[in-house]
Order: sequence, then structure tokens, then C-alpha cells
Amino acid sequence: MRKRDNNQLTPKEEELMQLLWEHEPILISKLIEFYPEPKPHFNTVSTVMKRLEAKGFVGHNEVGGSFQFFSKVPKDNFRKKSFGDFIKNYFGGSYYGAVSALVEEDKISAKELKELLELIEKKGKQNG
Repeated sequence: MRKRDNNQLTPKEEELMQLLWEHEPILISKLIEFYPEPKPHFNTVSTVMKRLEAKGFVGHNEVGGSFQFFSKVPKDNFRKKSFGDFIKNYFGGSYYGAVSALVEEDKISAKELKELLELIEKKGKQNG
């Protein structure tokens, strides 16, 4: 079994981070309210939050004897790194390969590709 990188999140950790980014700072009891049914047990969420804190993704403040959690890693930073890792791991680092796969699997339309091309051209004009 391969050891997990401390910068990677398990699916449960990522799910919790998504909720945290959306509602932070927040107490665990309030965070659980945002989970769909079946809601996880308080201790389960608390354990995952402790793992996230150990990995450096989460911090907390004590508020009235309870811990109020907040993210220490901005969502955009995590998204960029995760996306880059995904492209590297599944497409050999080729963004072209990733977009080609979307086209081959009918996951992106010609209209959306044209919009992307316009966005690229607009960005090129801004940078050039």
C-alpha cells in the first residue's frame, strides 16, 4: 500500500474542506448541519478535523469551550495544485491531452471550446 502524501486529502477530508471553505469559521456541531443525510457522528467529524489540522489545512480558535475551525489553505490554492496533480498523474502533464479526452468523451461542446479559445485569445492580448 502506498503512503499518502500529507498534501493530499482523502475523499472524506476533501468533503469536509469543501464545507469548511463555504461556511468558515464554524463549530463542528454547525458544520454537521450542512452535511446531507445520513449525517456523520460528531466524533467522526472531530477526528477528520484533527487529521486536517495535523496536515496543516485547518486551524482552530477556542470559543466558549468549543473549537471553531477555519481553513489555513485557500480553496483556490488547493484547487490549482489538485488540478495540476490530476493533469500530471492522468495525462502526463498535458493539458491538451486532458481537453482532448473531454472532446473524445463528449464532455465539452464545440460552443464551449470556442468560448475557451476566445478566453485564451483575450488573455493573450492582455499579456502581450
